[in-house]
Amino acid sequence: MNRYDLAVLNGTAVLPAVGPVRVDLGIKDGKIATIARFIPADEANEIVDATNLHILPGAVDSHFHVGIYRPHSEDARSESESAISGGVTTILSYFRTGHHYLNKTGPYREIFPEVLSLSAGNFFCDYGYHIAPMTSMQLDEVAWLVDQGVTSFKFYMFYKALNLSSDSTRGSEYTMADNYDLGHLYELMERVAEEARKRNIRVSLSLHCENPELIRVFIAKVKEQGIKGLEAYSKGRPPLTEVLSIEEAGVLTKATECPVNLLHLSSKDAINTAIDLRRRHVGLDLLLETTLHHLALNYEELEGINAKVNPPIRAKEDQQALWKALLEGEVDTVVSDHACCMEEMKKDELWAALPGFGGTSLLYPVLLSEGVRKRGLSLLRAVELVSTNPARKYGLFPQKGVIAVGSDADLALCDLEKTQVVAVDSLHSAQDYTPFAGFPFTGWPIMTILRGNVVFMDSMTQGAPQGAYIKRPAI
Repeated sequence: MNRYDLAVLNGTAVLPAVGPVRVDLGIKDGKIATIARFIPADEANEIVDATNLHILPGAVDSHFHVGIYRPHSEDARSESESAISGGVTTILSYFRTGHHYLNKTGPYREIFPEVLSLSAGNFFCDYGYHIAPMTSMQLDEVAWLVDQGVTSFKFYMFYKALNLSSDSTRGSEYTMADNYDLGHLYELMERVAEEARKRNIRVSLSLHCENPELIRVFIAKVKEQGIKGLEAYSKGRPPLTEVLSIEEAGVLTKATECPVNLLHLSSKDAINTAIDLRRRHVGLDLLLETTLHHLALNYEELEGINAKVNPPIRAKEDQQALWKALLEGEVDTVVSDHACCMEEMKKDELWAALPGFGGTSLLYPVLLSEGVRKRGLSLLRAVELVSTNPARKYGLFPQKGVIAVGSDADLALCDLEKTQVVAVDSLHSAQDYTPFAGFPFTGWPIMTILRGNVVFMDSMTQGAPQGAYIKRPAI
């Protein structure tokens, strides 16, 4: 019997705290068993030749939306296939009760097992869930959810008291919640902080920071002014709405000592406010996240409304500020905020169009092309942003997020010299358009390995879905 099930030979692996090193990897029972200068080819049942390739740990896309606009199982299958095509081997997807997703409310003790049942056998990568307690009753389920392997929760600050401009319903009907306000947020923070202290692990709360009262005022102003397109959407939900919510979050975070993740920071003002908040309160556990689309897109260069998303695509100045913060080490994670949204859902009218779009398969290409190649970001830092840091912060490390002996053999084999123009078909998603169409990126994953199994190569998915639910914290 051979020593290894699979050996990845002749590649350059990005190792933790070291960076790129020429090594061979021996894989046994889905784990990295050996990292060596040389492994004889006859010691493995299967060989992958990684000559001229860089071996990165599979990306951990820690901001994803499975089933938000499409049936859950169907969406899981198609969008996890998109993920592995870009070297993503683990997805952490948000789920909440209310409008969209399963379009129901009730106890998570009944609904979460249904979510797991709909997920089983339908993911091409490993997966977990962040859960949003929307009702007072669901607050009492936080401890139970942690027992089920959910160590991260969510609150949508722009839902509170919101009369949605793109929907005729009141916010309470949209969320199917009772008192979804700052009082609810405070109580949720208390519950999450209590679980973190009691269990001595990072249990955290993710926040979508936009203020609905200000959004109402600014949208009315924009409509009066006749501004169109994505610029109108950005000015209808301007950075001020992010700033105010971040500051509100800071006050409550300090009061409760709840570990908090500030999601999809989209603007110069938002990222600078978040950085300042962290510097003012050194003892607080604050994660700063931005997205690949806020790094790669701006409304000054886009036409149409297909890139409508919350928070909005911003101006070039904001895009540059996000890169500056990232290069200075202030950003902790880069994510896709992937939400498969068909073109017909965008319609022709800005305010009626549904927000969101896919992008998970572009996580590594955007970081490698726009970060490493164009701006001098190190490969090690790129890996930390999309793999190691999310794994650490969301209870997956060291099983995920790192090339190390004993870790899952989740690998993205990348050709840093490959230039490819983004096209819809190349993203392997059910989505029938992409705002990134025509963008040339240099640096692409060409093979993805999940727990020692080749799941994507030669531009094709290999085999049936093999993804497993990861109960966090992973040990």
